[in-house]
Amino acid sequence: MKMLLTGFEPFGGETINPAQEALALVPDRMGALEIVKLILPVVFGTSIAVIRAALREHRPDAVLCVGQAGGRMEVTPERVALNLSDARIPDNENNRPMDEPIFADGPAAYFATLPVKDMAAAIRIAGLPARVSNTAGLFVCNHVMYGVLYHLAHELPDAIGGFMHVPYAPEQAARQATAQPSMAKDDIARAIAAAIGAIERHLAARR
Repeated sequence: MKMLLTGFEPFGGETINPAQEALALVPDRMGALEIVKLILPVVFGTSIAVIRAALREHRPDAVLCVGQAGGRMEVTPERVALNLSDARIPDNENNRPMDEPIFADGPAAYFATLPVKDMAAAIRIAGLPARVSNTAGLFVCNHVMYGVLYHLAHELPDAIGGFMHVPYAPEQAARQATAQPSMAKDDIARAIAAAIGAIERHLAARR
């Protein structure tokens, strides 16, 4: 079995992205899963095009996208992606869509097809805080989650996919004007690995 695991480059004035840093610490194989890693640009449109090309090349059984959500205290598997981009800040190419659909022919929302509750439970069992989130925001993270689920529905209907947010790394939190929660990159990597374990068990149970 094969998983596509993605992170993002830094954005919003940050010099690192904990999703990108933690992905480097995740093994390239876990159990029966071969893990293909990809770092996405924080750019509306381009990010979906890059991941669609990877879907066509690798044809994974599962897709887990990981992104930074500064201010969150826990690792949060996302339940739903909205067909809407409404950017609070510009992306890395200075695009700032407002109230724009991601795909004109797409549904209003997609639910994640990953086992989000099992993922959160596995992360907690690993000793790290986690909960299921019902909002992926309206920036590039939601954009990518929706794009993944849209393309899986149209091109790889047997594959499962979704998104997971992680907190700031400690060095990012230290630079904020107000106190912010953070999580060490090693712990973020452990959380990702725990989530992947839950996904692998879910895939095995379907066979």
